[in-house]
Order: sequence, then structure tokens, then C-alpha cells
Amino acid sequence: MNTTDFDRFFLNESDAGTQSFQQILLQTQQLLSQFYKNNGNAFNGKLPQEIETEVNALSLSSPHGEDTYKVLDDILQAIVHNSIHVTHPTSIGHLHCPPVIPAIAAELIIAALNQSMDSWDQSSAATYLEERMLEWVSQKLKLPDTADGTFTSGGTQSNYMGLLLARDRYCDKHLNWNVKKQGLPQESYKMRILCSEDAHFTVKKSAYQLGLGEQAVVTIRTDDNKKMNTIDLKKEIERLEAGGLLPMCIVATAGTTDFGSIDPIADIAVVAEEHDLWLHVDAAYGGALMLSDTHVDKLSRIEQADSVTIDFHKQFYQPISCGAFFVKNKTSFRYLAHHADYLNPENDEEDGLVHLVNKSVQTTRRFDALKLYMSLRIIGEKNFGNMIDYTLHLASQAASVISQKENFEVCNENPEMNAVVFRYVKGATKDNNERNTFIYKRIIHTGTALVAKTKVRDHVFLKFTLLNPRTTIVDIEDVLHSISQFALEYEDRGITQ
Repeated sequence: MNTTDFDRFFLNESDAGTQSFQQILLQTQQLLSQFYKNNGNAFNGKLPQEIETEVNALSLSSPHGEDTYKVLDDILQAIVHNSIHVTHPTSIGHLHCPPVIPAIAAELIIAALNQSMDSWDQSSAATYLEERMLEWVSQKLKLPDTADGTFTSGGTQSNYMGLLLARDRYCDKHLNWNVKKQGLPQESYKMRILCSEDAHFTVKKSAYQLGLGEQAVVTIRTDDNKKMNTIDLKKEIERLEAGGLLPMCIVATAGTTDFGSIDPIADIAVVAEEHDLWLHVDAAYGGALMLSDTHVDKLSRIEQADSVTIDFHKQFYQPISCGAFFVKNKTSFRYLAHHADYLNPENDEEDGLVHLVNKSVQTTRRFDALKLYMSLRIIGEKNFGNMIDYTLHLASQAASVISQKENFEVCNENPEMNAVVFRYVKGATKDNNERNTFIYKRIIHTGTALVAKTKVRDHVFLKFTLLNPRTTIVDIEDVLHSISQFALEYEDRGITQ
């Protein structure tokens, strides 16, 4: 077989390659345009078993390849039509944003170039653009000149990195112990991480992955607004120290998953400094407020954190995955740097080469910075800020509307971000939990909308996560009307007394 026979499978200088590329992109564009033009729901309402059956019926491969149209049509029917339509105005369940068009275009460039962001000789120009984008975010967060960062897959990885650095810094500074070389010290079972009871589950997940166990995580009570109680935080640190335990880190949350609540970062920073504790701020959700003219003060004093998590695939409207992790002092990255002769030898640094793997727990990594870059250039900071401000205003409107409706209870009447937690209430607690679970299932499996379901103090609640700036209060009213109808349906089925 001649090597030119493979030209049509790759984007290259040959006519066969470029024509094949243009053809499949045109066909894919037509497929997606058709879907978005004709799809009127956030979800088609099918049951899991139905979708599984359709996907399992797909052919996975062929001996000599198939017609592109045939394959794309199979994908349209079994995958695209059965997917969550995240750009739909009533897709308001999770922290799952509609991606902006410039970022979708950037994904094509990223995939075609296929840069790997670990070493300079795999990413060249991409290395410098990522560094510039990280510097831009640092400046927006008002981090000091000593700050640095890295793009990540998202909040889970970023939070893990924050706690990893906090652990190794504590062992280095207070126990004279090098975890990288020596493993965990004997005292590791005494080490403690403090966070609010509403902090993200990845704090506990990171703790056990780091060899400290979930028992290392001490949760602090939150107030009525779901913010960490700093008085209790101080008392708990003092109690731990008096008991011979070793507090090493505080995790403040800037945007809890359910309520969007932002812990009092400035007050927590004072406590962290008094006790010489690493402060990590999980701003995966709330970090986008840096672009808001109206709400940026909610991130006040975030620059005092030792590390910060930001997700761009939430309120920056970037395709998954796209996140970042920042440290106040770039020297903190020494705790995870490792040099390999074939990849990032130490003497390369003397020659001025930049190998971004020195700052990451990943090796192979995508050029996600390009998505954010193209989006900011084409859409503009002001438009991003306006979209964010609109969704926060919409959340306040929605909370007000819901609280005035009969049989509806709002858990956060004054939402800090754009999440509204509520339920339909009538009768006994057990019935209300069953009722709201029933409503949740009916909403999604009738194709009405996509909302989320959560628990607050063992009570089942529904949640609107209003990230989409195309969602209107009319859309919210329509969903609430459907919820009332499903509640009546629940009664008619004779489930309650």
C-alpha cells in the first residue's frame, strides 16, 4: 500500500487531506445546525434504558470504513438527539454551561494542532499563550507578582493540587520532612483540613487520595446563608491544636455547588495567617465574578489565598474541560516538579526553555488556553461581565417569584450567585420528599426542562442553576407552572394520604 493512500485520513498538505477535512466539517456543521434549529427541548425525555438500547445498537467499527453521511446520521439519531441540550433556556439543572461559539471554533484548532502542553518542543507558541492567559487571570484576581498558575481539567484536579501543596508545605516547614522523597511522615494521621460543611466533596476525596483519609477533614458549621462561621472556625482550630492535632489548611469556598454561597474570605484569611495555615479558595464556581462590575467585591481579599481554583467551563462559558489552578507564590510548585531527561531536563531551564509540566500533576495536557483567549478577544470582557450579571439578576427574580407562589418554599431567598434551591411543600415531610422526587423525574422524562435535585437537611429540594444568559423569567414561570401541574398529578395518583 502506498503511503498516499492514508492522506485522506489526516489534515495535511495534500488535496486528498484538505478535501476530506472540508467535507467532514461541512457535513458535521450541517448536522449540528439541523439539531439546534429543530430541537425545542432541553432533553427528549427518554428513559435511560431506551437510550442505552439505541447506543448499544450502534456499530463500533468497520473493516474498511463507512460512508461519512451514514456514520454522522447514526450519531445524530443515537447520540445527538439523546443528549442534554445544554444551550436550551430550560437546561437549568447543573453547573453545566452553554459553550460560546468562539470557544467551539477554538476546539477545532486545538484538536487539529494537537499540542501537548507538557514540554516546549510539543507546544512551542501554545506555551507562551497559556502563560499570558494565566497572567491575565492573576491580574484580574489581583494576585501578587509572585503568583503563577496552570490550566487544569477542572475543580477536582485544582482542589487536589491545592491540598497536595498544603500538605507538602506543612511537612516541609513544620516537620522538616520531604514528602516527595520520604513519603508521608508518622505524624500524618494528625494532620487536619478545615472547610465548611457545604464545601465541595473533592475536599474529602483529595484528603484520602493524599493518604490523609477522610478523617483529616473537619467541617465547620455554616450560617443561615450557607457561609462558613468564622467564630466556629477559630474555636475548632484551637480545639484541634489543644488536642495535639495538626491543622494544616483551610479551604474557603467561593460559590458552593448548591447555593452559590461565598465564604467570608477576608475573615478566613486573617485566621489562616494567625495560625500559619495554608488558605485554599475553591472559586471554581464564583471565580467568574472577577469579570462582573456589580459583584466583583464578593471575591474581596481572594488575593490573600495561597492557592485558588477557577473553572472556565462554568461561568466563562467554555467547553468542558477548562479550568485553572493558581498559587500566590510560584515557588510552591517545587513540591510537585519532577524532571525527566527525555521531557524536561533541568539544564533546559538554564537555556530559557519553559516546560509547563513542571507546574502540573498531568503530563499530556490540552491547549485549553486558546478557547479562553479566542472567547475574550471576540466576545469581550464587558459582554462576559454583562452575561454574568444578568444571570445573577435572573436568580434574584426567580427566587422572588417562587417565594410568592402557593406551596413553594425557597431555601435561599437572596441567592448570592445564580442558583435557586426550592421545593414544593404540602403535607408531611416524607410525602414532600417523595413528591419532589416525583416532580423531578416528571420534569426530565416529559422533556419539560432539565432541573437538578439535591438534599438540604435530609429534605429533597429542586434547584435552578441559571448559567444561561438566554434564559428568561418567562422560561422560569413556565417551568414553575409545570411543577405545579406535576404536583397535582402526584396527588391524583393517590400517592399521598
